[in-house]
Amino acid sequence: MSPTTILERICRLFTSDASEHLDSICGAIVAGTLKEPVRPMSDQELARAIREFRSAPVSDGTLAKLSQRFVAASVPRDV
Repeated sequence: MSPTTILERICRLFTSDASEHLDSICGAIVAGTLKEPVRPMSDQELARAIREFRSAPVSDGTLAKLSQRFVAASVPRDV
């Protein structure tokens, strides 16, 4: 799967509106200007980033979208 496809899937998960930040990342991937970091993230840096991400408040829009997905998943599909 291409990086652009992965980014598009991530965008659909987290936002229904256009995001300037995600659009700039997508543009950099397509243009080939997005490069890997010189130094990989250390375990401590990764742990700190995960803690910061998990401590951020969840938006009402995200909760509504997740709720809709649970409702849709609980409805049996005819195969």
